[in-house]
Formats: sequence, C-alpha cells, structure tokens
Amino acid sequence: MDRRAWAADSEKSEAAPAVASRRLKVVLYNPRAVFYQMPLALLAIGSHLDPDRYEVVTIDGRLEADPVGAVLSHLEDAVCLGVTVLTGAPILDAMEISRAAKRAHSDMPVVWGGWHPSMFARECLAEPSVDVTVQAQGEETFADILERLLEGRSLEGCAGCAFRRDDGSICINPPRDLKGVSTFREPDYGLIPVERYFELKGKRQLDYISSQGCNFRCAFCSDPFVYGRKWVGLDPVSMGVRLKALWDRYRFDDINFQDETFFTRRDRVKAFAEEVIASGMEITWAATMRADQGVRLPDDVWQLCKQSGLRRLLVGVESGSSEMLKRIRKDVTIDQVFETAGKMLAHGIAGHFPFIVGFPDESDESIQDTLACARRLRSMSPDFLTPIFYFKPYPGSEIVTEAVARGYKLPETLEEWAGFDYVQGEPGPWVSPEKFRLIERFKFFHELAWKRAAPAERWLQRLARYRCSRNAYRWPIEMALMRAWRSEPRLS
Repeated sequence: MDRRAWAADSEKSEAAPAVASRRLKVVLYNPRAVFYQMPLALLAIGSHLDPDRYEVVTIDGRLEADPVGAVLSHLEDAVCLGVTVLTGAPILDAMEISRAAKRAHSDMPVVWGGWHPSMFARECLAEPSVDVTVQAQGEETFADILERLLEGRSLEGCAGCAFRRDDGSICINPPRDLKGVSTFREPDYGLIPVERYFELKGKRQLDYISSQGCNFRCAFCSDPFVYGRKWVGLDPVSMGVRLKALWDRYRFDDINFQDETFFTRRDRVKAFAEEVIASGMEITWAATMRADQGVRLPDDVWQLCKQSGLRRLLVGVESGSSEMLKRIRKDVTIDQVFETAGKMLAHGIAGHFPFIVGFPDESDESIQDTLACARRLRSMSPDFLTPIFYFKPYPGSEIVTEAVARGYKLPETLEEWAGFDYVQGEPGPWVSPEKFRLIERFKFFHELAWKRAAPAERWLQRLARYRCSRNAYRWPIEMALMRAWRSEPRLS
C-alpha cells in the first residue's frame, strides 16, 4: 500500500476499498535487550486487533539469531510493521529493523510505539524509516491507525499519534483519553512463544500487567508526562478469571506484575488475593508498592496477600535524604520506608528497594544519607535488595526543566538517546569521579556483605562486612577478584 494514501488530506480521500476475505497481516517487533520479560506492550496492541480481520505476527529480536531476516520474511504480504521502543540500546535495533523494512518495502508503513516515542515523537519522526509514532496507551490508537491506513484516510485528527506529512512537516495529534484496561480485548498469550520465555527466564514465570498509569507526581519519572497522573486498573474478579485461564493453559509457578503501582487501590488488591486463594492456583507473585501504601495496608490484607502467594515487593525509595525526597516530590518519608520494610519482614516477603543518586546539584550529605539508608535496609534481611541507579533525565518534569535552564543539554538524536543506559551506564554530569568510585564500591561490598553467599565466597563476605561496618572502601581488591571469576551481563 502506498504510504502517501494515508498521509493525504482527509477531504481528498477516496471511498474505502473492499476488504479482502483473507486476514490482513500485521507484523510487530520487540527489539533486542539482555532481559527476557515478555513483550507485554506488543501483546496488548496485537491482542486488541480484531482477530477475524487481522493476522498478528509477533517477532522478538531477543529470540532470533537473525532478527532482520525474521522480520523481512513476513513483510511481503503485511500491511504494517509496528515496533515498540524503549530508551537506550533497543533504539539501535529498532532503527536497524525499520531501515531494513523500508529498503525491502519502501511503501510499508512503519509505526513506533512505547516509552521513547511517547515522549519524543518529533525526534523519532526525524528518522526517515519511521512514519508514525503512538503516544501513551496504544491499543485503540494503533487499531485506529490501521483502519485509516486501509481505508486511505488521513491521520490528521487521529488522537494519540504523530506522523510525518508528505511535505516533511510533523503533525502531532491531540492525546487520546486513558481508557480502562477492561475495555480492550483480553491479552492473547498465544501470540508469543510463552514456553520459550519460561526457558530463558529459568522458571515458569508469567509477566502480566493489570493496570496502566500512575496517580503520583514524582519529579524524575516519565509517568506523569505520559499518562497525566491517571491510573486505570482491571477489576479483581476479571484478573482472577483471566489468570486462572492462563494458569490452566500454561501451569506457570509465578506471576511478575509489571504494573507501575499495583497497590494503588487496597480493596482491589484484597479482592485479588481472595480470588487467587479461591481459584486453587498454586503460584507465587511479585508486584510494586509505594512505602506509604504499605504503611496504610491493614495487617489482615498483608496476611491475605502472603497467603495468596505474594513473595516479593518492589518499593521505590529513590533517596535516603528527607530533603531530596521533598525535592523530587516522592511524597513518602524515610520512616514510612522502614515501617513498610518491617511489615514485609514480619510476613516473610522479600523486598527490592531501588535508589537513585546523582540528581542535579545533589549534595554529598544527600548521597551519604542514601547510602546509609540502603545499608540499613540491606542489613535487615538477605532477601532485601537495594540497587542504586544514577539519575538520567527525561523531559517534562520540573527537575529536568531546571537542569536544562542551567545549561544541561538533553540528547537530540536517536543515536544519542541509544547511549542512555537506564539500568547501569555512566553517571550524569552531577556525579564527580570520586563520588562515582565511592558509590560503585559501596554497591559491590554491600551486595557481597549481605547476600546469600556460596561457601567459596564466605571469606570474601566476611571481609565485605568488615569494610561495611567501617565504611572502608579503599583498595577494593575483592572487586577485581570477583569480577575475574564471573562476568556480568550488561542490561539495556
């Protein structure tokens, strides 16, 4: 199909052609990365398409020896290529796939969605191989784009997307309202090779998302920018029914909820736990929680969650400095963090407590407060992890606006954004080399000091605990020894 047809003015559109009796093929691609979460974004938009009208082919670059070849093998009779794009290294793979698609089929519409296009539509559309971007919730938007494409109608006014006109100008359409998760078709896990993901994860763990968006206002986070501080969630009865059907089909052992804030509504969580218990599913599950939500959660709900299989919670702490928590608008306190951690410990629930250091103009005292908070949490239980990440700015928040006003330059091209690694990567300009060395050594020794160590590592663990008790991180010979013994995969 000629790409010019759907970029033309709607007033000049011809009557919609008759739809062929065969289903229309849509190819969806998930770029390469070094983690094996199931591609839930592609699963959502692919499942929402009418299965009687569309044949959806999902290709995951992480599972393919030749991702380009795999994609091209399906494009000959396809009507569209959709690509989900995260900031960081996956951008390069997304560009390679999109360019290869355009070289082979110049009129093939290429649509990018996901976190990066949601925030950087213009930058993404500067790439000649990208025709359209989807912003925020993509189920209805992508379906609307396809229908307009097939009918030869313009994308002008198609809420939730941006596109490049024939004259090269960019059209940014108004955002689409956030819809309830239950308004979309149920995710069809048959679109992805579920058993292959189980194999690569090393466990029968199902990734699942039951809500979208976030009500909170964290100044460093992209959620308020993308979702406008709105949250929508699937009702607990539907969650129970859908997950039981998936469990009957796949017999997974664990559910890894990918919701931004799973515990937003405690009544939903309580009812969900009751549904799991009543269903007879023999599973464990992990989810996200804010520290203030944990404090307010009644003890009977804590017990119910544990009984239903809750094994681990991710509680974003971000900073151990009360002053910094106020600055980044986290709206939690350090006392709430430790109260929630105490409740988790009492109920035998593991914890993942991530921190961020290197905010613009963050003081040495603030960083030391964060390290002290992480040290205290880590020492509470070997099942409490306290990863520390470096602040990387996304636009749209006050903290980044201030940094830009002071001269900080955000990346401008896709290639520059591909160099942003939000999991590991280098620190920003607000972390000196001395601070970087201190933080990296702290991370290493505190992980070694409190983890469940193998017998061969226990002498190193004793040394690490000695260092931690005295904040003595100079001459880190143990780091070199450990890293020589085992290489660490670099996440994207």
